[in-house]
Amino acid sequence: MGTVDCQVLKVQPRRTLSYSWAAQGLESVVTWTLTPTSKGTTLRMEQSGFRTDQEQFYQGAKVGWGNLFAKLEQILARS
Repeated sequence: MGTVDCQVLKVQPRRTLSYSWAAQGLESVVTWTLTPTSKGTTLRMEQSGFRTDQEQFYQGAKVGWGNLFAKLEQILARS
């Protein structure tokens, strides 16, 4: 694991958090969005900005974010 440089780009309380994500040649944007529903809240996370020559970064992000969301689901299931 290394250093990730980030800068907050957008904040809408209880709705959106967007920040830049720069590390090892990858420059992308991560956006978290909360949307109220009739049954609770939907959480959406999107990381954009992968170039076509950055397949390794893309695959790494898929695995990393997948692990994070699996742990988050376990925590929420206990609530």
